[in-house]
Amino acid sequence: MSTTQFAITPDTNELDKLQRDLRFYPCCNDNPRVLTREQIELFNANGYIRGLRIFSDTEIRSIREYFDDLLAKVVAAGGDSYSISTAHLKYGRVYDILTDRRIVAAVKDLLGENVIAWGSHFFCKMPHDGKAVAWHQDASYWPLSPSKAVTVWLAIDDADVENACMKFVAGSHHHGYMTYRPSDSTEHNVLNQSIDNAEQYGEVVCDELRAGEVSLHNDLLLHGSDANDSDRRRCGLTLRYCSADVRAGLGWNAKGVIVSGVDPSGHWANPPRPVDE
Repeated sequence: MSTTQFAITPDTNELDKLQRDLRFYPCCNDNPRVLTREQIELFNANGYIRGLRIFSDTEIRSIREYFDDLLAKVVAAGGDSYSISTAHLKYGRVYDILTDRRIVAAVKDLLGENVIAWGSHFFCKMPHDGKAVAWHQDASYWPLSPSKAVTVWLAIDDADVENACMKFVAGSHHHGYMTYRPSDSTEHNVLNQSIDNAEQYGEVVCDELRAGEVSLHNDLLLHGSDANDSDRRRCGLTLRYCSADVRAGLGWNAKGVIVSGVDPSGHWANPPRPVDE
């Protein structure tokens, strides 16, 4: 299969040419199977759910060991701790995590029966790496429409305030798509956009997670993280999902795996599980 590498942050001019519906679509589910009705109400109100236990201590230890080996190989080849993106197209183990039935079951309660998994990216903050992730909206970077997408953030290491856990601005997704400014290398920002004064849009909440737990957040929710100034690593794997009626521009439909239900239009490529190199 192809192992094409897709840009993490597509060219702004290319994105601006696309007609995208970037509105929040509330979850309507009176009969959730994994999440509670209260959790779904909180997701609609705040834009996130956090602290769901997915993997046992033994399972997450195995995943961490796998990532440690993978990171060593990537660094030896000239990459860094943020380089492992669209990993499910290249690494079978990541594909297995992306399609894990326990994760998919929670996502289905938010997106409906027909679900596509299209993204997988390790965000690994090494001790004292000095890089922050500025306030941003995921939808700003993605050639997807309409805005019916959820990110699952899997804690591979314990993530807390000390080692720069992710932070949310609760309820900010209700403000729709926001104007950002480009950031530059002097800001030591992992990404290339920043939304200033994000705190005006809601309460800042720290997404503290134990290894093996996940949070789920809407693609319009403002979030970011500080630089890791601690002596501990903070690694998370972001897993991206959308409902099957979402359309992807710039060839991103090639990344999409059907993880629940069907893709009636055949828009998403549904690549098979890769064999690790």
